[in-house]
Amino acid sequence: MRTDKELFYTYLAQTSPKPLSLEINKADGIYLYDKYGKAYIDFISGISVSNIGHRHPKVIEVIKKQLDDYMHLMVYGEYIESPQVQLAHKLCSFLPEQLNRVYFVNSGAEAVEGAIKLAKKYTGRHQIIAFKNAYHGSTAGALSLMGNEKLKIPFRPLLPGIQFIEFNNFNDLKKINGQTACVISEMIQGEAGIVMPSEGYIEELAHCCKKNGALLIADEIQTGMGRTGKMFAFENYNIIPDILLLAKALGGGMPLGAFISSSTIMKTLINPPLSHITTFGGHPVCCAAALATLNVLDEENIIDNVFLKEQIVKECLSYKKFKVQGKGLFLALNLGTTDFNMKVIEKCLFRGLITDWFLFADHSLRIAPPLNITDSDLKFSCSIIKRSIEELS
Repeated sequence: MRTDKELFYTYLAQTSPKPLSLEINKADGIYLYDKYGKAYIDFISGISVSNIGHRHPKVIEVIKKQLDDYMHLMVYGEYIESPQVQLAHKLCSFLPEQLNRVYFVNSGAEAVEGAIKLAKKYTGRHQIIAFKNAYHGSTAGALSLMGNEKLKIPFRPLLPGIQFIEFNNFNDLKKINGQTACVISEMIQGEAGIVMPSEGYIEELAHCCKKNGALLIADEIQTGMGRTGKMFAFENYNIIPDILLLAKALGGGMPLGAFISSSTIMKTLINPPLSHITTFGGHPVCCAAALATLNVLDEENIIDNVFLKEQIVKECLSYKKFKVQGKGLFLALNLGTTDFNMKVIEKCLFRGLITDWFLFADHSLRIAPPLNITDSDLKFSCSIIKRSIEELS
């Protein structure tokens, strides 16, 4: 009988020449367990997905209950399904009153696709401004907004009318004009290596959008759900986006995304009817899991402690020539070179700590553990990184 590993390499499409190939049999809290029983601390939360850890008991409980009631019934938006409407209501309770209409999809890339369609339809414009070194997903539309040519060249031609500007370049904001439908921006650039906005930059970006009638789309697919110490990263700045994008941690481990806007903007999708539609978006099981996740974040005061955990990481790992950058538990450790970083990642994996690099900053090590990681586990994880660095230095 062929092993799962053999089947993996034979039948699954590969996304990289050398996948990690960990054979995980169990996940619980901050830990993954392989087929031999070895425990690994997931220090990247499945790339900012498992914000409350793997298989949180309250999430598992509601998933099982929803399975007993019903799963897929009809394409999104036609039936009144309690998990969808309760989740939308709960999400909006955390948001400014302008962000009061939710459209559920299956993933972050789908949220991006829906948002750019919405912006074009509402404004009647076609130009989109995105940022260099930005990452918004791999579908054709989302790929068009990616600010890195290496991954885009094989798939051209892509969407027309895309213009790229530099993050934190105030002068570039002058390129937002009366032809601009929208500007899509991360509040903190993720795959660029956790690049923080300069003081006042996000506010000036929002001002330029408003002045020119362009919509500001905040891509919070990685930063949402408490990752930066606020429920949503835009709350760290004095702005309200016109469209908010969520996914990853939203589903509590289940596939779910959303784009959220005002009722005025969102109603433009009604005419013509079904101008934007999804079969499985807002799947009731996923929505039930997401609602439980929101409740856990809210009721267990997990987000309140994120800033303290940020300080623990920075105190443990910002030493010698190395520096931790970022906000909350959305952090990067700049290790100088790609080769050195990859060796550190390999050492950490050997010691049972899963870390990672960034698409456009492969010299930096990703630090994004579950938000409810204990202080002692956080310090222990940092000690593994520090020990691995020192052995290789």
